[in-house]
Amino acid sequence: MGKIALLVSREEMIYQAHNILQEKKYPIGEMKVIHSESAVMEARQSIADGASIIIARGLQASLIKQYTDIPVVEIILTAQEMALLVMRAKQIVKKPQPIIAVVGFKNMFCDMSYFDELYDIELRTYYGKQGVERELKELALQAVSEGADLIIGGDTAVTAAAGGGVPSLFLSMTEDSLKNAFSMAESMEYAMNVEKKSAAQMETLLDYTFNGVIQLDGEGMVKGVNPLLEDMIGRSQEELKGTFIGDMAPEIGTDILRRVLGAGKEYSMFLDLNHTSVFAVLAPILLEGRVEGAIITCHRMTRKRAEKEEGKKGGSLPVLTRFEDILQASASMRECLRLARLYALSRQPIVIMGEAGTEKRMLAQSIHNCSAYSRGPFLDVPCDGLSNEEQQEAIFGDKGAAVQAQEGTLLIQDADCLTGANQYRLYQMIRFHICHGQEIGQLRRINVRVMVTLRAPLGRLVQQGRLRRDLYYLLSGLELKIPPLRERPEDLKRKLEDTIRECCERYGRYHVLTEGAKKLLLEYPWRGNLFQIDSFCDRLILTAQRRSIDEIRVKKLLQELYGEDGEENREEGRMGSWVKEEAKEEVCEEAGLIVRALKKHGGNREKTAKELGISKATLWRKMKKYEVE
Repeated sequence: MGKIALLVSREEMIYQAHNILQEKKYPIGEMKVIHSESAVMEARQSIADGASIIIARGLQASLIKQYTDIPVVEIILTAQEMALLVMRAKQIVKKPQPIIAVVGFKNMFCDMSYFDELYDIELRTYYGKQGVERELKELALQAVSEGADLIIGGDTAVTAAAGGGVPSLFLSMTEDSLKNAFSMAESMEYAMNVEKKSAAQMETLLDYTFNGVIQLDGEGMVKGVNPLLEDMIGRSQEELKGTFIGDMAPEIGTDILRRVLGAGKEYSMFLDLNHTSVFAVLAPILLEGRVEGAIITCHRMTRKRAEKEEGKKGGSLPVLTRFEDILQASASMRECLRLARLYALSRQPIVIMGEAGTEKRMLAQSIHNCSAYSRGPFLDVPCDGLSNEEQQEAIFGDKGAAVQAQEGTLLIQDADCLTGANQYRLYQMIRFHICHGQEIGQLRRINVRVMVTLRAPLGRLVQQGRLRRDLYYLLSGLELKIPPLRERPEDLKRKLEDTIRECCERYGRYHVLTEGAKKLLLEYPWRGNLFQIDSFCDRLILTAQRRSIDEIRVKKLLQELYGEDGEENREEGRMGSWVKEEAKEEVCEEAGLIVRALKKHGGNREKTAKELGISKATLWRKMKKYEVE
């Protein structure tokens, strides 16, 4: 622990300090009389001897504060001490309403605003600049020339007053001001020791924790990292300090930083640090309700397979898709991906729902790549159009996908098409990690992460008798709903622009769309989502006969490819798009889901949106669209 040094200009102050210490043992380690010209040198010597706080007064305190980095507690005359000096001054002057001048540095005095009225005097203050001693003599002479009857000040002011023939009083003090200074220094030392202890504990915690830790300031700049994080990212703390977290981890975008550093809310996500998958928790540092920065805790994802088995990939193709490859300019899609990153932590099955042509397979691959199964294979099996025997052989057979995807991920597309017998097999595989062969008694151990895509909500499938209830309860935990492109205007615009540009480059063409053509494309519902846009743009660019493509050409091609969809069923609403007859049932179902969720949560939109897997803004738009009160 450090010590407190008392450095003062007069011996009598040392005697007063000894008297105080007889009553209470303040942690004063050194007491010394010093001269102003050597104040800085004496302070530096005390610091070298272990002082952590210095108590001083007036000019000496100002000099020590100016030329050292140590905390300085200033001795300030109390109101009672100043009152005693004023009363003595009145006795010396012996005249009504005497002019009393106080000369010194402002840091030496208490508030004397009402002394004139209280003591029937005219009080004039002459404060010098901090640390400039020569100015005090000039101020004292100024007080003499302006008619002061008496001057109160230090040695310099008293000497100047004597030269001008004006009586003076030295700024003597009682033990009160010293006690105040001792008490303040003691509190300061206690706070410093607590801070040092906390800092030491935190440093030890960061050095020996099993997680990587990043500390950010309020602007998102890196203030420090622990050794484990240095190992994760392959860079030292010195290299990382002062860098923007978005440059270090591009997945942490401005929206996430705004949520954590702006709104003061926690956020969880996956990060890829130096080709290492980690689960990160971003927690704001709150001080009196203000966000002062954030702590990012990074947990390294464990690998399910041993390194020596890494090459055993079964018959799967390489998986290249990651979350950053998916269009996510819209808030609803960002929320979907946020949940997907969290679900990747689990080993439970995931249900992915979305219209034809949405990023269902891409999302499944991205989850696989960020999960504990990422070193294993990724396989997908379509169920639609297969007989009971074909489904059984393709998924559960001796050479089926379940066997081939061992230690990896199996995506079952259109799982609502599975027969009852194969639904039971899927239930057994998820629940008990066993796989029935062609004969019911033939079993094998299976360890795969199962994901399924569905063409209707789980609840509706159960009500219609198309899904076993035991399988329903297994699948209903982790659900993801991919919003269609027509509900993601930012992503739709980006997809159209990118696809048209890629088509032009692929075929050596150069075409531009008029504003009317762009507007028409943005208003079209695109029920086939990504796939429909890819095929349509290919046809549009290949058959374009003019450099400029207008809305007439676009509308004609839409009608040619997709019939009278646009003329007969124009949707009234913000998107201004066409709606197919077969989509009406889906619209009614979605409106019903919203109403039931709102009733369940007492009208709370935030909880309703969370249950439905959409943002509050998307929920509000859907409520307006379906006229839900």
